Amino acid sequence: MNLFDRASAEIIALHRFFVAWFDKVTSADADFSRFDQSMGDGMQMIAPSGAILDRQALVGYVRDCRDTFDGDFSIDISDIRPVWESDDAIVVSYIEKQQRKGVKTARRATALFTKSSSAPSGVEWRHLHETWMQTAEN
Repeated sequence: MNLFDRASAEIIALHRFFVAWFDKVTSADADFSRFDQSMGDGMQMIAPSGAILDRQALVGYVRDCRDTFDGDFSIDISDIRPVWESDDAIVVSYIEKQQRKGVKTARRATALFTKSSSAPSGVEWRHLHETWMQTAEN
């Protein structure tokens, strides 16, 4: 697979993990190491609120949010596009739509990935920037 295909597969797989991890019904079967192994050293996330989370804070946040929902959480990923690419790194953008307890939100994300033979999809997350979209229908 090329770098864009690996990054696309990683985005989809990681968000499937989130749905499983955050749901009380499926969280017991979700493997947290899958998330931990895909977060690269120096990983940083800029949340839609503008908060900056380093790798340690992000991993801790996800770990602490296990079992948050009771069958009322979903994520849909669409419009994955390459933005920039080199031999061992790629920037992609995508749209993430969530439904939490009946409330729909949407965010546009831009992510930097680097090749990693030890990461589940062959790439690791290095930087993620999410921005709220006007409505979930966008």
